[in-house]
Amino acid sequence: MSRVGKNPVEVPGGVEVKVDGNVVTAKGKLGQLSFAATDDVSISLEEGKVVVKPANDSKRARSMWGTARSRVENLVIGVSQGYTKSLEINGVGYRAAVQGNALNLQLGFSHDVNYPIPEGISIVCEKPTAVAVSGIDKQKVGQVAAEIRAYRPPEPYKGKGVKYADEVVLRKEGKKK
Repeated sequence: MSRVGKNPVEVPGGVEVKVDGNVVTAKGKLGQLSFAATDDVSISLEEGKVVVKPANDSKRARSMWGTARSRVENLVIGVSQGYTKSLEINGVGYRAAVQGNALNLQLGFSHDVNYPIPEGISIVCEKPTAVAVSGIDKQKVGQVAAEIRAYRPPEPYKGKGVKYADEVVLRKEGKKK
């Protein structure tokens, strides 16, 4: 049984949720998102809460129950508060800057890396070594942050590279004499 799926999703003030069959649409101050669930779950709106239940007793229905509930919660949080992922850049001469509609990264390569900023995502560089990726779609924010990190992941000896702000890089000891 899904422990996640049993809890209904609270709809905060300022967020309007519509359920049309298995399509859930959330509209808030930051924008509008929708999610189409599979036929294995049934979604209903009851007393200001979104309730997700399995349509039958199959294994797939029970596994999609918690997934659908989490996706609906991500919609509601996204349109009301939004999501932000913070990245840190460590290394001598490593820096980032937003130039127009692209993120310019200097990561120790012979060339600069220009990452085009996708639609619906905003990237802010408070410092040359700090990048904040934000938007209303949790999946898209995480994907953009992962793509930026993939250009130069942190290495274990000096910790140089792009890492998440809350990521801990396990350091290794260098070679001994």
